[in-house]
Amino acid sequence: MLHYLQELFRALDLGSMEDAALRVAAIFLCLTVHETCHGLAAYALGDTTAKSMHRLSLNPLRHIDWFGLAMMFAVGFGWAKPVPVDPRYFKKPKQGMALTALAGPASNFLLALLAMLIAKVIYLYAPYSQAWDVLFGFCLYSLAPLSIGLGLFNLIPIPPLDGSKVLAVFLPDRAYMQLMRYERYGILVLLALSFADIGGNLISDLIFGVYQAFFTLFFH
Repeated sequence: MLHYLQELFRALDLGSMEDAALRVAAIFLCLTVHETCHGLAAYALGDTTAKSMHRLSLNPLRHIDWFGLAMMFAVGFGWAKPVPVDPRYFKKPKQGMALTALAGPASNFLLALLAMLIAKVIYLYAPYSQAWDVLFGFCLYSLAPLSIGLGLFNLIPIPPLDGSKVLAVFLPDRAYMQLMRYERYGILVLLALSFADIGGNLISDLIFGVYQAFFTLFFH
């Protein structure tokens, strides 16, 4: 099995147009699932805002922020259009916001597991062909690691990332409001950290660790 995976990985032409197209497709899918699940979580908790704005959709064009997408290619992280959420619909606003925020990263981890499962089924049952090889590689080498990366990145507790909404549950209201005052500067902080290469190795190690755990679950 390991030999098969190594040979397939070596066969991937990372500079090819096909590989670039698969990477774009994986990014679109990861971001779309992430944002849709934010909206679904909010809807389940009583907030109809995302539904009324047609954001409960798997159409990536409803979610993609083109500048955020370009940043994902340029600096290694990006963003989609935030799903509108109105915490006034929640019985417990801070807890509701935290659950809505967690739905995004959780969906990415589940998507990565699904990608691994599909790769496993292809390996066990699909007849050998170039098409199946492409799908196998897409699931295992593009979709799964990108989805894990997006999920982990969004758990960083820096506004406007999802982790900051989760952190807010453990903060007093005054501290929470103070944190949200600086939300508009969060992207600048993240860009500065990225360009200074601060925390990059830690995130990479975490992505590799989770990927390895998921891989072992299906292919050990």
